[in-house]
Amino acid sequence: MKCCLLLPFMLGILLLWPYLTATEHSKTEVKQSEGFHSRVKRGWVWNQFFVPEEMNTIYRVGRLRSDLDNGNNSFMYKLLGAGAGSIFTIDDRTGDIYAVQKLDREEQSLYILRAQVIDITTGRAVEPESEFVIRVSDINDNEPKFLDEPYEAIVPEMSPEGMFVIQVTANDADDPSFGNNARLLYSLLQGQPYFSIEPTTGVIRISSKMDRELQDEYWVIIQAKDMIGQPGALSGTTSVLIKLSDVNDNKPIFKESLHRLSVSESAPTGTSIGTIMAYDNDIGENAEMDYSIEEDDSQTFDIITNNETQEGIVILKKKVDFENQNQYGIRAKVKNRHVDDQLMKYHTEASTTFIKIQVEDDDEPPVFLLPYYVFEVFEEHPHGSFVGMVSATDPDHKKSPIRYSITRSKMFNIDDNGTITTTNPLDREINAWYNLSITATEKYNVQQVSSVPVYVQVLNINDHAPEFSQYYETYVCENAGSGQGLFF
Repeated sequence: MKCCLLLPFMLGILLLWPYLTATEHSKTEVKQSEGFHSRVKRGWVWNQFFVPEEMNTIYRVGRLRSDLDNGNNSFMYKLLGAGAGSIFTIDDRTGDIYAVQKLDREEQSLYILRAQVIDITTGRAVEPESEFVIRVSDINDNEPKFLDEPYEAIVPEMSPEGMFVIQVTANDADDPSFGNNARLLYSLLQGQPYFSIEPTTGVIRISSKMDRELQDEYWVIIQAKDMIGQPGALSGTTSVLIKLSDVNDNKPIFKESLHRLSVSESAPTGTSIGTIMAYDNDIGENAEMDYSIEEDDSQTFDIITNNETQEGIVILKKKVDFENQNQYGIRAKVKNRHVDDQLMKYHTEASTTFIKIQVEDDDEPPVFLLPYYVFEVFEEHPHGSFVGMVSATDPDHKKSPIRYSITRSKMFNIDDNGTITTTNPLDREINAWYNLSITATEKYNVQQVSSVPVYVQVLNINDHAPEFSQYYETYVCENAGSGQGLFF
């Protein structure tokens, strides 16, 4: 609306321009005549012409006139060159030039034409053909445009105020040399209070610290206005996606103060008995962490880090025995693996959690009091004679009763108390040693079995008279005297 109010004033100036310049040209010729007392040189009376772009009506550009023309209509004017007759026409009697088409300065900003003046009576040119220029004057008919879209920038979170983010640039197709049509001012339509923009350069800067863990990206909308923002200005907008990159400003934290795990007393060393998990609001390398167990608790258990899941894996370091100790308590701690010196203020104290580990009682096989047994028994003792006693117990808390048996033996027997007796008299001269295998079996779980070797030595008794090793025959002479030896 305001632009339309200014248009008549601008057009008036343009209409008067040829006459003002023509008058100035005439004054120059008069001064030359007065100074040198010579004849005034004849020629064209005109100057540069202007026509506003985007005019929808026939527009009078100006007037071509020869100073020989005394107004008696004896001269005829002709217009030659590109655009003559189609874009521009001339009144052949008066020399008035008209623009008959709407012009666009951004397509063509000037036209070079030629003019002739012909004497009607002779048909000859009375002036040399002359070249002149019609310039298309600019109006503010182009809005600013951002040509490098889309815009995207990445800045570290918690960056200080004033830090450079990105520069956006808009172009205006209007004439930068004509008024303020192409002079731009940038402003922020969306993005406060975290960002600001320099009005003349389009440089976006941080105006407030931001935390990626609260919001990791921002859409900023920038407006560019021409005519330095004055009334009637045209505008264009663009969007800038600003992403926050992570810095290690968060330490890992256990959300649970107590973890409960269990381990079987039969588990071998190196067994994983469970996992714990700490949480870090950072991402990537900044979220990598290491777990450890406080030194006083590190004799029986250890903890390692799963680098893929960032879990802490609790490991059995030394075998446990339910009957000896059925419960453990350890304290684990966690810290970031990569911490810059500048960010140590966020990592002054490690987060800890308490782990309570219950040892589970396994059904273990019976245990003999000795690794082997050696007994002695005299030979020829009657059936049921006592040989010795073995003893096994259930190491589990329930203390299951034990049954005993002898593997593949017809000479010995064993009762439920572990007492070994003979089933037949023993003969040392036949077998001086017996190697037995005694088996102990839990009464309530016959799968739980253990064995022990038993060695029985048969002791000698005087149960045999002396015997000659062979038959002897003797000879004596018939007349042998008393005391005389015999012959074998």
